[in-house]
Amino acid sequence: MEDHEILDLFFKRSEYAIDETKLKYGKRLQKTAMNILHNAEDAEECVSDTLFQAWEAIPPATPASLGAYLAKITRNLSLNRWESSMAKKRGGGEVPLLLSELEDCIPGTAGPEEDFEATLVTEAINKYLETLEKATRKLFVLRYFHGESIRELSERFRISESRTKSILFRTRKKLGTYLEKEGVHL
Repeated sequence: MEDHEILDLFFKRSEYAIDETKLKYGKRLQKTAMNILHNAEDAEECVSDTLFQAWEAIPPATPASLGAYLAKITRNLSLNRWESSMAKKRGGGEVPLLLSELEDCIPGTAGPEEDFEATLVTEAINKYLETLEKATRKLFVLRYFHGESIRELSERFRISESRTKSILFRTRKKLGTYLEKEGVHL
């Protein structure tokens, strides 16, 4: 089913909207949540919460890209759940590594002014991503938005892990330079 058909179901308040959304996007959302949480139960809960939030928000929200809209909700819910679990127990994993890789080129937020700045940063990052080759953009988004591991990316793109790391490193460096040029203070 096409996104506009699924959105029509949401607007009609048909419960089939949830079924069709899960059928079309469930596996991708589950993978995104699993990449962050590494726990099937927690990941499934995040996907369920995503579907609930979508049900509550649509309408009036009309996302331009249903898949991206759902992925963002899943990612945010998963990161919140991860932060909560890390507050209870400290440990390693992929998420701290992802965040540490990006901390040099993306400022943090702490209040309304910082939230406004974060919106500007997001817009600048989106502009920067548009300048990248399609494969590099996809690699970057899969790593830093969907949380895929270096190994998974290497297998998916059929390149070595060291090449994957190198591409991501260069892309992050160029992002930092781009953000500075755009007036984003790091």
